[in-house]
Amino acid sequence: MEQIGHWIDGAKVAGSGRTADVFNPSTGEVQARVALAGKAELDRAVEVAAAAQPAWEATNPQRRARVLMKFVDLLNRDMDKLAEALSREHGKTLPDAKGDVQRGLEVVEFCIGAPHHLKGEFTDSAGPGIDMYSMRQALGVTAGITPFNFPAMIPMWMFAPAIASGNAFILKPSERDPSVPMMLAELLEEAGLPKGILQVVNGDKEAVDAILDHPVIQSVGFVGSTPIAAYIYERASANGKRAQCFGGAKNHMIIMPDADMDQAADALVGAGYGAAGERCMAISVAVPVGDDTADRLIAKLAPRVEALKVGPYTSGEDVDFGPVVTAAAKQNILGLIQSGKDAGAEAVVDGSDMNVQGYEDGFFVGPVLFDRVTPDMDIYRKEIFGPVLSCVRAKDYEEALGLAMDHEYGNGTAIFTRDGDAARDFAKRVNVGMVGVNVPIPVPLAYHTFGGWKKSMFGDLNQHGPDAFKFYTRTKTVTARWPSGIKEGGEFSIPVME
Repeated sequence: MEQIGHWIDGAKVAGSGRTADVFNPSTGEVQARVALAGKAELDRAVEVAAAAQPAWEATNPQRRARVLMKFVDLLNRDMDKLAEALSREHGKTLPDAKGDVQRGLEVVEFCIGAPHHLKGEFTDSAGPGIDMYSMRQALGVTAGITPFNFPAMIPMWMFAPAIASGNAFILKPSERDPSVPMMLAELLEEAGLPKGILQVVNGDKEAVDAILDHPVIQSVGFVGSTPIAAYIYERASANGKRAQCFGGAKNHMIIMPDADMDQAADALVGAGYGAAGERCMAISVAVPVGDDTADRLIAKLAPRVEALKVGPYTSGEDVDFGPVVTAAAKQNILGLIQSGKDAGAEAVVDGSDMNVQGYEDGFFVGPVLFDRVTPDMDIYRKEIFGPVLSCVRAKDYEEALGLAMDHEYGNGTAIFTRDGDAARDFAKRVNVGMVGVNVPIPVPLAYHTFGGWKKSMFGDLNQHGPDAFKFYTRTKTVTARWPSGIKEGGEFSIPVME
């Protein structure tokens, strides 16, 4: 049985006692045990990070960027190895796992531009003989608490800008799939990152609370469910830390009557069922405008959903999605599916009782497509985080827009239409942080920022893009005045009273 510990001071460190099981979601078998850190282990990681950070901050930003350049090379070299480890613990298909690594890699590439992003501002002659300038300085020791669904991408979204800015970083990844974060730490060491600048501390709530209460840690990033995001934001803020905490989602896709139905159906299948729906940017609600549009959409969707291939990542790259991450996640999803049936939603496609031959103990849930869902149903209100797509029929555009705007979550949304006026109106008015126009999963590229609105995000600054460098640095402004006269040269006569 593999034992997974922590990464502290540039080396793997065994845990001190408590452990959690790491499952193979395809088989339901325990494949490893991961250490769960207590306060003492977190304190040790912070102590090492605090000792290493000043020298790293003093390193020229261009030299820090060179470490990230090498890291990108190593990520590409080990892409297959990282993807296989990710799929084995999470259940993603191999192409999806490679995408997980790639989207993190792209943020690292953006952070190679740290020398430019960290430049301050300068005003010459702000007053008589006065210059003013600002500089961006590292916070010190920073931390991130990352989710199971993107064990490569989201850690890189956090630690890459933090490290590029001159900080040390404490990563607390999900205990459900901890191997890839440990591998990333090893690759950064191989790339030349000094020991102690990235620490990986595996753990559960005990480790999380130790991070939130530690006086040396200056900032905390989090991605997960909304209740936990709110808890972390409140506790971190109360302790004087910066916090950016990303919560749940219920992403709507509006389909206008003029939309290309084949394009819309293909987009919904990929965005709704990819990664078994375990994405905070998954489309989980389709909103066709008008009954005729809804009927045409369902007619296109149903055969596509029925044809989806579900299985373990080892079955080949033609598998569309794999299992969900744990048995508890599967039971929660099945419970919500049943609640939809009980509430009167029409199960057009129902794969909830799917069994994959040879993997009967795996955590598989087949694709489910509901029609005639109403906003009072739990399957509409709650984040399911599974392969379930709900169709909510709207009588007109304003009702469709209102559904997206009235929901408590505001992570992502999309509209499919050929009408530029409708698209522009939707993008301007909708109170959601990321909007797609004929794009079903509007995750911004690395040089823009990622962030939701409403109960999908707590904090003021988004992830990656320019906001990342603002979050991981403080601005210091200097006003300098130099006395005049010394440039005239020395006085050689004896001073006399004037």
